[in-house]
Amino acid sequence: MAAIIWTTIGAVLTLSVYSFLYKDNPFYKFAEHLVVGISAGYYLVIYYFNFIQPNVVSPVFQLRLGGEAIGLGSNTWWLALIPGLLGLLLYTRFFPKIGWVGRWPLGIYVGGYAGLGLSPIMQARVLDQIGANALPLTSVTNILVVGGLLGTLTYFFFSMKHKGVLGVMARVGIVFLMVGFGASFGYTVMSRVSLLIGRVSFLLHDCLHLI
Repeated sequence: MAAIIWTTIGAVLTLSVYSFLYKDNPFYKFAEHLVVGISAGYYLVIYYFNFIQPNVVSPVFQLRLGGEAIGLGSNTWWLALIPGLLGLLLYTRFFPKIGWVGRWPLGIYVGGYAGLGLSPIMQARVLDQIGANALPLTSVTNILVVGGLLGTLTYFFFSMKHKGVLGVMARVGIVFLMVGFGASFGYTVMSRVSLLIGRVSFLLHDCLHLI
């Protein structure tokens, strides 16, 4: 009975979402709001148990998880209060008179993440990419990779007019860009079609038992 109930609920919600293909309607809005609400509640619980409890609550109150106290030590436990207080200050944006206070923790978070992420991003997306494309021109594949890279970079070089050799390289870059965008779009469409196939299979197999 439980399986029948949950299968029916899944089928109703699936049809409610796809009813948007006809026009916007209350069934679609209900399913949309339900997904957003459940997702918000789910991630709230996940963030609490994965971040807030081990990094703030446990160090401050010395809660015992798995038989061992989790904390920063008896003398440095107060350091856990700093990120907790910064997080609470973000909610001052709901109060217009003191909303400006929320700019301070927001600036600290944005600046901190930018500083921490600069080195790994430069390493992964710039230096490693340069090293991976420094290929010997001994095969057609390597020539296409290096040529596409140089052409793409040339297209975004706006200090000189794209004429002559520079213009040819820029047009080559456009071709590679269009191929890359087309492949990304095709992959996105393929993933959406896979989701559609899964939902149709669920309706025809699990619900209606037609296949």
